Amino acid sequence: MNNENEMERIMAKTPQQRFMHILEHDFRYAPKIAEAILNEAEGCLMGTTTELRPGQERVILTRRGARHGEALRDTPSLEVTWTVDEGAEDCQVLQKYGSQALRQVRILRLLDEAVEQGAVATQEDLARVLHTSLRTIKRDCGELQARGNYLPTRGNLQGIGRGQTHKGQIIRRWLQGETYDQIAMNTHHGTVSVQRYIKAFVQVIQLHRQSFPESQIALLLQMGLPLVEDYLLIYQQNSTPDCRERLEKQLQRFAQASQPQKGGL
Repeated sequence: MNNENEMERIMAKTPQQRFMHILEHDFRYAPKIAEAILNEAEGCLMGTTTELRPGQERVILTRRGARHGEALRDTPSLEVTWTVDEGAEDCQVLQKYGSQALRQVRILRLLDEAVEQGAVATQEDLARVLHTSLRTIKRDCGELQARGNYLPTRGNLQGIGRGQTHKGQIIRRWLQGETYDQIAMNTHHGTVSVQRYIKAFVQVIQLHRQSFPESQIALLLQMGLPLVEDYLLIYQQNSTPDCRERLEKQLQRFAQASQPQKGGL
């Protein structure tokens, strides 16, 4: 019993309990509300506990859907994880296409990752994390848009339909008959990245056909709900016989690959 009382006294002296006490007694918040404020404050100040992979970092971005024209301090924000360096895949792009192409691939990837996690980035955010000038980012964005890429920056996102991210464009190219190598060459992406995007798309369609709800698909595949919604939109929009035939063949390959191999002694 003495040990329990001692533990209670120790816990009562933590910074968290002091903060809760101030909220409840000085500001007259109910205990549940005080606890919610504490949890939100810890998340903002200490970040999430999810372990980062090499090449990733956490950044604070504007929450998707936030109104324009508000002061920065009043604009809702969100912590997201950005994959600044994808390791071997980025090295492949650098070796084949050069440093400018690598930077542009990273711009596309970071913008997509922001949207998938419920946030939206500005060109200034990109310049800061990629350690380059805003002028360079603006030039890269102009070239990407001239080649038909949709860039979901904070300035472009309003009023633009879904399914327009660079991942969506890669899926469309594949459905319309381009090979992995052709897509990689036309988009300056690594072949491994292209294969990964297409595999994720096919997995989404597999689960969708099994009547899994979108939220559960996102959970099972560890994928953002906006990306699942985009992939399903692309699936609906590309319903020509050639597109569906290409998708069916890939679904059959995945089904065969997942079947246990027969063997004997």
